[in-house]
Amino acid sequence: MARILITSAIPYINGIKHLGNLVGSQLPADLFARYNRARGNEVLFLCATDEHGTPAELAAAKVGKPVADYCAEMHDVQADIARRFGLSFDHFGRSSSDENKALTQHFAGVLAEQGLIAETDEEQVYSNADGRYLPDRYIEGTCPNCGYDKARGDQCENCTKQLDPIDLIEPRSAISGSTDLEVRQTKHLYLRQSQMRAELQAWIDSKTDWPVLTTSIAKKWLNDGDGLQDRGITRDLEWGVPVKRGTEAWPGMEGKVFYVWFDAPIEYIACSQEWVNANKGDDWQRWWRTDAGADDVTYYQFMGKDNVPFHTLSFPSTILGSREPWKLVDYIKSFNFLNYDGGQFSTSQGRGVFMDQALDILPADYWRWWLLSNAPETSDSEFTWERFQDGVNKDLADVLGNFVSRVTKFCRAKFGEEVPKGGSFGPRETQLMADITGRIRTYEQLMAQMEVRKSAAELRSIWALGNEYLQEVAPWTTVKEDPEQAQAQIRLALNLIRIYAVLSAPFIPTAAASMMSGMNTLDFSWPEGVDGDDSAFTALPAGHAFTVPEVLFAKITDDQRKEWAERFAGIRT
Repeated sequence: MARILITSAIPYINGIKHLGNLVGSQLPADLFARYNRARGNEVLFLCATDEHGTPAELAAAKVGKPVADYCAEMHDVQADIARRFGLSFDHFGRSSSDENKALTQHFAGVLAEQGLIAETDEEQVYSNADGRYLPDRYIEGTCPNCGYDKARGDQCENCTKQLDPIDLIEPRSAISGSTDLEVRQTKHLYLRQSQMRAELQAWIDSKTDWPVLTTSIAKKWLNDGDGLQDRGITRDLEWGVPVKRGTEAWPGMEGKVFYVWFDAPIEYIACSQEWVNANKGDDWQRWWRTDAGADDVTYYQFMGKDNVPFHTLSFPSTILGSREPWKLVDYIKSFNFLNYDGGQFSTSQGRGVFMDQALDILPADYWRWWLLSNAPETSDSEFTWERFQDGVNKDLADVLGNFVSRVTKFCRAKFGEEVPKGGSFGPRETQLMADITGRIRTYEQLMAQMEVRKSAAELRSIWALGNEYLQEVAPWTTVKEDPEQAQAQIRLALNLIRIYAVLSAPFIPTAAASMMSGMNTLDFSWPEGVDGDDSAFTALPAGHAFTVPEVLFAKITDDQRKEWAERFAGIRT
């Protein structure tokens, strides 16, 4: 039994996330977690809300609530939506937790002891109209590198170049739009990432199995321009982790907090402490400290490509630079962007389908299947209502749902609601079992390699084999001439429903549970058998009672598609 640690990039607290956010981190992480649990591995799957920084303050002010109250409320909202989407987190934590505050301050202290924190007098943009210093991401302007006119002060979303606010051409406040900005002197702490360059280079070079997307972004940031830059880790804000050296005050840093990108990844570790303190687990250190048993843990992170630089450079600088025995990530699965109907999903502009809206119109499994089977792994992908309708109708309704319905209804009509006992498997059944067994082995390999789209395609092929078999042997015709053989055919098909439920559960857990309930079994055992072992195909014995499940997936009509396309074309307010 392997020990698998999985973290998903933590969603920001200010509002409900859209489907692009979901498929870029949490959903594929859940797929991998569910698969590994199904294979008998010990899994710890963690996520949290990212709650600090100016966006949280502004969102709270917009609705007239104290920022702490706003974050607590939105954490509950996001946790509920995650639950309804079937995201099987072992714990869904909060970066504002006491555990994360203490751990963040601890890391700052030990990094300072290692000479990796520098106090720096710097120039920072102050907005007279807003009456506050502006964090980097709340300054917009034209990128000096590519000319994009909506570049942020920390990074250009168009060319991904790391920026400083003072680099921007014609900068303006992203809060008020005011250009009445001035540069003031202030003191901040910097993580001396440049001192870690050689160590980070060697570590990244050792990850020969990482996706090309992950390594290409990491190496670009590591080597672009002047190379890896030191990065500010404090801000002039009220909401956040107060700046301390461990438990001690940090002279000159009064009234400042740690930058959200410093404390947010540390929440992965703190989240496991919250998990224990919430009485859900009994030992967090065996997952995170190599001196406490984490040597045999394999750690996987899932994230969108925009988060890769911080998880391949900044957070590893924190972990490695501490010189403490913390577990480093083993594999980073990164994703491109899912676009929406000819443009981009946008939280700020409300463009696209958001997670709560999606669940208002269809159950989670419809979305889980389409998003995962179209995951933006090798390039950006696009959601359109036509593609969504086509994928749901062809894959879920016509292939899987149709198979389950045809088999169970035919058996009920001809033999009753129990697995028929007549006949025996012949050459065609033997061939089908061999074909499915071979494809299951391929499916396992693809899932282990986190090839999400290919795994979905292989699973669909396994479903299709059952339909092809039914069409070929035609039990509705066979029953007229050889009822015993028709019983054998249906007995195999009913067992395929159980197998399909087990294989499909990581993708569509609710439908899988419905299939298992209909088959009147709790036997979620994985079909581990080698070629020639047909035990998985006889797990439901003759005489085993079942019921006909409700329709697994209803087809999306043209009228529904048109209505939804029109409804979600505007700006979400």
